[in-house]
Amino acid sequence: MITIYGIPNCDKVKKAKTWLDKHSARYQFHNYKVMGCDQNLADNLLQCFSYNEIINKRGTTWRKLSENSRNSLDEITARKLIKEQPSLITRPIFEIDGEWILGFNEKLLAGKILE
Repeated sequence: MITIYGIPNCDKVKKAKTWLDKHSARYQFHNYKVMGCDQNLADNLLQCFSYNEIINKRGTTWRKLSENSRNSLDEITARKLIKEQPSLITRPIFEIDGEWILGFNEKLLAGKILE
């Protein structure tokens, strides 16, 4: 099973969903805006990726954080932030049969999905 995590208005998520649709891949979409990021998801993400990979430091949500929050970022702070503000999470993230992939990479996805 494929789950794609993101927000619907993200260009990278739109591109990934279009690619999956084009290749007739069945998937579920986990919309952070509706479903959030619970403790279990935060734990899974931070087990598979470093907090520096997970936090999108180029986005508006990051820029809106206080300077103190941005400067004191560590794994504990990141876990709290992604649960409170899941828009901070780098997008998209894929979970494919228990394997996690960060970002949209057509070649990597093709190897996992089109085998």
